[in-house]
Amino acid sequence: MKKIDKKNNKKKVIISSLILLAIIIGVCFLFIPIFKNLNFGLDLQGGFEVLYKVESIDGSKMNKEKLTATYKTLSKRIDALGVNEPEIILEGNDKIRVKLAGVKDADSARRQLSTVATLSFRDTEDNLLMSSDVLKAGAAKVSQDSSGNPAVLLTVKNKDKFYDVTNKLSKKTNNTMVIWLDYEEGTNSYATEQALCGTDSSSCLSAATVSQGFASDVIIQGNFTEEEVENLVDLINSGSLPSKVTEISSKTVGASFGDSTLSKTLIAGIVGISLIALLMLLIYHFAGFISSIAIILYTFLVFFIFWLIGGVLTLPGIAALVLGIGMAVDANVITFSRIKDELYSGKSLQHAFKEGSKTSLRAILDSNLTTLLVAVIMFYFGESSVKGFATVLIITILVTMFTMVFITRILLKLFIKTKFFDDKTNLFINVKKDDIPDVSKNEKIKKALFSKVNFLSKTKLFVFLSITIIIIGTSILGLKGFNLSVDYQAGSDITIETNSKLSKKTLQEEMKKLNLKVTDMTITDTESIIKISNVLKNEEVLKVKNNFEEKYDAKVNIGVVSNIVKEELIKNAILSVLLAILGIILYISIRFKFSYAISSVVALLHDVLVIFAFFAIFRLEVSTMFIAAILAIIGYSINDTIVCFDRIRENISKEKKIEKDNIENICNKSIQETFTRTIYTSITTMLPILALILLGSRGIFTFNIAMLIGLIVGSYSSIFIATALFVAIEKKTFNKKRKNKRIYKDEYEEKQIKGVNC
Repeated sequence: MKKIDKKNNKKKVIISSLILLAIIIGVCFLFIPIFKNLNFGLDLQGGFEVLYKVESIDGSKMNKEKLTATYKTLSKRIDALGVNEPEIILEGNDKIRVKLAGVKDADSARRQLSTVATLSFRDTEDNLLMSSDVLKAGAAKVSQDSSGNPAVLLTVKNKDKFYDVTNKLSKKTNNTMVIWLDYEEGTNSYATEQALCGTDSSSCLSAATVSQGFASDVIIQGNFTEEEVENLVDLINSGSLPSKVTEISSKTVGASFGDSTLSKTLIAGIVGISLIALLMLLIYHFAGFISSIAIILYTFLVFFIFWLIGGVLTLPGIAALVLGIGMAVDANVITFSRIKDELYSGKSLQHAFKEGSKTSLRAILDSNLTTLLVAVIMFYFGESSVKGFATVLIITILVTMFTMVFITRILLKLFIKTKFFDDKTNLFINVKKDDIPDVSKNEKIKKALFSKVNFLSKTKLFVFLSITIIIIGTSILGLKGFNLSVDYQAGSDITIETNSKLSKKTLQEEMKKLNLKVTDMTITDTESIIKISNVLKNEEVLKVKNNFEEKYDAKVNIGVVSNIVKEELIKNAILSVLLAILGIILYISIRFKFSYAISSVVALLHDVLVIFAFFAIFRLEVSTMFIAAILAIIGYSINDTIVCFDRIRENISKEKKIEKDNIENICNKSIQETFTRTIYTSITTMLPILALILLGSRGIFTFNIAMLIGLIVGSYSSIFIATALFVAIEKKTFNKKRKNKRIYKDEYEEKQIKGVNC
């Protein structure tokens, strides 16, 4: 009876586990409706983006209150455009970025947004009574009426005029004074907007009864909430402030460009994810299948969280998601590699799973936390596209810890408990039964991959190779400089999409007629990308667009970047990279020790310099997304290095006595033990990147190339640069450490008492 019960229990666990898997797969099908309801950025559905510098006309310094007031005005105007899910972002103390995804008439939107706010006082028949010049700048303040209710206090500058107007109005039968923001004759009217006055959908801010003439500051009172009063104050101030907005960069993306980009990127993402799942299945068999289920759940959760927070999905965001999947699988690869190591040492599947899960957790936490640190720095200092990339990367790291660590382990544990795989380790995790030694018979480890490879024997050769590449890249950089995008050299970027290919001569002639100076030109079968040094103004943008649309039936996208933006981007790029490196030094010094930190950072600098060298040698374009790629590679490379260093630290702790001569052997052994994991992680991360390069949008081509180079260089530096440098530092400081150790030993021996402790 006991045997039958045991068999039934096994069946129950298998059935329940399969049901759980089915539920997870079923939940993942919710991805489709959630994806459809996501807010897509203008690069995925077309639209208009503009960055404004806000200045005071009277020369006074901009402050947070003035900037917020202008922000409120722009919000009001965008509402009038009828744009769904607009993005209005305050940047620094004097800039506002506006993103209008889906807007069809970019020129009309640009004109409406850039007009200075106009505040006016009118009667109920829409006759002008006064303009904002009767008020002081920033005239409105939050106050209270006589009953203590929220109200708006207006500070009057021209008291004589204000008294004359209000006195005359108070004697009329209809003595209501209406405050308007951006009143348009023929469009706005109190007769039609009376019921909407004070709401977001109306330019009518307030309508107040005037019972007498006022020769002093006045209070606007009504049934206001505190929030309504604060909003009204901001809107009145935005109309009375002598401020102006200057366009310092802009980007227009046609709807067809957006649709094409979205479909290409999605196809590339699906192909990349499918390849990863297939690879995991081939490498780890059933455990790989569980990992594939976790990947599907991971993808669903990332989109679900992004939808919950109301995020706007952009092209860089999708790139971060696809990259994040490759990096997330690393958590499983580390765990599975550890389980296999334990099996190869002779442990049972249950013990191997327990020990492998335990020992891998530390490396997973350290590697993900350092990447999270870089992502936070990227988010704080990056501009819009980099911010979008960083946001998704932060979400992916957090979701990784839940799905790829917690969920995967729960599912694996459920199946291991059935004991079904106890004698089927090859089916479970690709470990042949013959490769597991019988500890009871004192059998030694039968399978030790790469145990005969001395990874550190050719250190000098690899260092020479790296230095050579960096010197060649630096030399070309000194002669030709970087191939900078418009982002980093100021000017305009014109993309022309046509049914037939335009010749270089035709494009040069058109640019000459338009009096535009070309700095670079790339021509493909369907589109031409032209970089010019001119910072195009609104009317010039329209002129260029009309020229190519009328002559060649072309679709034209134009991006404009001023010197102000260029300088800010360069400063933020340098600062973010330096802070990322400093943060990593601090973290690794605390979690490991200083010699590990220095070795890691030198390897990171090596990676950055090699990527710079490749971009200089092959004249690849350096854009804002290139900087995002550099920061992502810093996160990935340190991730790889930490896994290797974690094994070195573990192996050193196992040694009873460390000699100067065996430090290199310990480090080489650690590389041997983690090399398989390094290869697998590199491949799983490269697969989606290759898919994006071959199938994805050109908009993130530079980013993907930088990532591909970085993945190869990052894996290479973790083994041949970081570890080699760590060995050199440890050898140099070994004599000092050995001397300290001898002193402590002698002191201990002097305290031994015969017959008591010896």
